[in-house]
Amino acid sequence: QVQLVESGGGLVQAGGSLSLSCAASGRTFNGVAMGWFRQVPGKELEFVAAVSAFYTMYADSVKGRFTVSREDAKNTAHLQMKNLKPDDTAVYYCAARTGTLLRRSREEYEWWGQGTQVTVSS
Repeated sequence: QVQLVESGGGLVQAGGSLSLSCAASGRTFNGVAMGWFRQVPGKELEFVAAVSAFYTMYADSVKGRFTVSREDAKNTAHLQMKNLKPDDTAVYYCAARTGTLLRRSREEYEWWGQGTQVTVSS
């Protein structure tokens, strides 16, 4: 079992930056891959990024602007967001799955955080 808690959401102007954190408990990151998703009201959940011990993966819409990382000693994942756009406004969720492979589908993730709101003003 893994418990996830996101933090760091808030309001930022377009072009600004914001960093999200996802604290995990229940086990270490060893053998776990982390993912970030986001959702706008009325829209489907969208893959954002994923990170394992050695690799990262990004959605095309955020590539070059967002950076995903992890601190294994603290069992924490991060999503650093730069050059934010109004279209980035969403509730951001972190997720975890057993295994080392990076996945883009929500069905591949076993555990989810409660989400944190990110609002980007124009």
